[in-house]
Amino acid sequence: MSQMTFEPLEGVTFGARVHGVKLTAMDDAAFRELHDNWLEYGLLIVPEQFLTREEQIAFARRFGDLEFEIAEIGNMRDDGSLRPDDGSDEMMKINRGNMGWHHDSTYMPVQAKGAVFSAEIVPQEGGATGFADMRAAYDELDDATKARIENLRAHHSLHHSQAKVGHKTKPVKDGKVNAGGTFGGYGLHDGPVSIRPLVKVHPETGRKNLLVGRHAYDIIGMSSEESEKLLQDLVDFACQPPRIYHHQWAPGDAVIWDNRRLMHQATPWPFDQARRMWHSRIAGDPETEAAMAA
Repeated sequence: MSQMTFEPLEGVTFGARVHGVKLTAMDDAAFRELHDNWLEYGLLIVPEQFLTREEQIAFARRFGDLEFEIAEIGNMRDDGSLRPDDGSDEMMKINRGNMGWHHDSTYMPVQAKGAVFSAEIVPQEGGATGFADMRAAYDELDDATKARIENLRAHHSLHHSQAKVGHKTKPVKDGKVNAGGTFGGYGLHDGPVSIRPLVKVHPETGRKNLLVGRHAYDIIGMSSEESEKLLQDLVDFACQPPRIYHHQWAPGDAVIWDNRRLMHQATPWPFDQARRMWHSRIAGDPETEAAMAA
């Protein structure tokens, strides 16, 4: 019998800490229990795992196909030196962009299902990862707003969202990203653009969730100004207590989040301190997470 326990996060609408488990040693029954609680809580925090890269990839694959196996996120080069924060480094530009609230891969033809994220080296201060419960946010909207947004659709683009932080993304030639146009598992280019609803039904829970964030812009049928205001109002409403939680990392922590329910954001840390994280992204089901037709 599994010794695993789930301790709900205090004062928020989602999330739980998981105790009494080693992710690399779970049998099928224990994984099913973990998966059921992942759907229930949206975010699972599992301390003291210290996953190797190979172990993390193998564990993430238990949730389904991967959009990418593993990507390093942080401010360290392979040789251990720190990346400059002077506008010249691609990873640091991504770090800046990721400080905006977002769902992963909404700009892709198929949105990601979720992610496994782990901490190897953490700074002495800062560097928390924030999460926001978009199911609870939808539930708390007034009826008039729910009716207003029910059938609205917005464009999603990484080129658009990175441009907001001054990051000029790479052009595409012959359907391929130019050399240097990918970094850490992210395709940094001027396409694709996807269209997604502002209200999305979760395919496994059947609950409605807001789908907005930094990649979203230009709601169809609205002016750019009206669209920007509505999208920002929804993000501002969603990202308020008790619907947000910021996880302050310790080395060895692993988290698993449901990208269909939660937005997330990076937060600043002193860039003269090292931070090295590892991200494995779980691919969405094309039948339920595909972008909409124009």
